[in-house]
Amino acid sequence: MNEPIGAGYEDDVSRQVVAASADGILAVDGTGIIRLCNRAAEELFARSAADLVGSPFGFPIAVGASEIDLILPDGKRRVVEMRVTATTLRDERLHVAALRDVTRHRDAEHALEAALERQNIVLAVAAHELHSPLAAISVLAHVLRDNETTLPRQRRTEITNRIIERTTSLQALVRKILIASRIDASGTRPVAERVPVLEVVLEQLADIDQNSRRVHVSCPDGLVAAVDRAEFSEMLGNYLENAFAYGHPPVEIHARARADWVEVRVVDHGTGVPDSFVPNLFQRFSRGPNCEQRIEGTGLGLWIVRTLARANGGDAWYEPDSRREARFCLRLRQSGPTHPAPGEP
Repeated sequence: MNEPIGAGYEDDVSRQVVAASADGILAVDGTGIIRLCNRAAEELFARSAADLVGSPFGFPIAVGASEIDLILPDGKRRVVEMRVTATTLRDERLHVAALRDVTRHRDAEHALEAALERQNIVLAVAAHELHSPLAAISVLAHVLRDNETTLPRQRRTEITNRIIERTTSLQALVRKILIASRIDASGTRPVAERVPVLEVVLEQLADIDQNSRRVHVSCPDGLVAAVDRAEFSEMLGNYLENAFAYGHPPVEIHARARADWVEVRVVDHGTGVPDSFVPNLFQRFSRGPNCEQRIEGTGLGLWIVRTLARANGGDAWYEPDSRREARFCLRLRQSGPTHPAPGEP
């Protein structure tokens, strides 16, 4: 059957496949050569009938259902569901393959599986990280209740402050988990607004109380970013929280205009990040060596910063320093005029 397909041959085969004409249809002979295709197959393979007919099919073909990975001429990949039946025409056995593009369906399934896996990890992390502070709060509360009349006032104040600290830590942890869930579920993005950078910096310093006395700020008054304000606050807050948790004071915030961007750097004077861990810094649930034993956390903070930064058209990264300082950087789009400080580039 190497001769060109005649009209009678094509009509005979077409009768068998016309009911499935919405799918890509191929007739493949016993040597694996394509003898017929319909228009849907041309679109599926991104190749013309003249190119397909007479060429090798290139996949094992047998009666039944299977999936194949189809690589298009431009290098893109499609997942194709293939249902094969067999027929005999003019004493020659043919396989008729009905092909359906299920790429989106499979991608959606994989995305759902990944989301469920992340959800399970979030639940496991939450259960692990919430357990210890909740247990501590419970013990402290019982101490207050059971020793209400015998505890000195100073001791009661100490216990109350520890409960407040534990509660604050829990609130921060739950906030991160909720933000991570919102990022995963969000189908729309907030509209960017003109946000004065110095205002957000000062708001963050007001929230960190006594630690604000150990923060040095360098930021021109007229610096304005194009970003969702709440998300910018979340980014900067996570950077500062990270600096106080893992670095050493003083902490520095440097903000400046560069080309069409606003760049913010949060610097602490700790020992820096081990070179081996730098590639993992902004990954979800990633925490540095031995951090679990020393510092509470979910490993979500830096991931949130980068995810929100990129969603707002910017980016976040880490810059190593020769003095082993930790420099965490944030780039956002600039909005409106700026007024750099004297001597600032």
